Amino acid sequence: MENYYEVNEETSLILYKDNGSEIVEGDRVFNLNLIPNNIISYSCEYFGSSLLGRIIGSKNMLGMGYKLPVIVEESREIIFMPTISAENKECSWVNIANIKNYKAHKNNVLVTFNSGIKRELPISYFSFENQFFRASKLLLILKMRKKTLK
Repeated sequence: MENYYEVNEETSLILYKDNGSEIVEGDRVFNLNLIPNNIISYSCEYFGSSLLGRIIGSKNMLGMGYKLPVIVEESREIIFMPTISAENKECSWVNIANIKNYKAHKNNVLVTFNSGIKRELPISYFSFENQFFRASKLLLILKMRKKTLK
């Protein structure tokens, strides 16, 4: 298991697993000794902000304050959404750009990523869809702001 990771456009999922993380990156799957929140936090800092700063930015952009998606990197529009509160160490993070589709599966949601890899996530379909819409709205706001700056 590795103990360092920086998210990129190919990172689809950072899944909490056994006090560490399973990473789905493109068509690769591997494990890390870091919990997902630490990976997201480090990646936010690598790209110039803190996770708290990104959460505050999302709160201001969306006008809401719970289970907020975050813009990890602005220029490449890398946006991750949490499956539960980011304050919970068991929170997993999903890159909205790499979601091909999702559907209800028992009491969870089955997500298919652009690479074809599928993962069942411990979140209800309704909650996942709500998170997806929040993250999509955040992306739209980001795109509109970038467009106005041109």
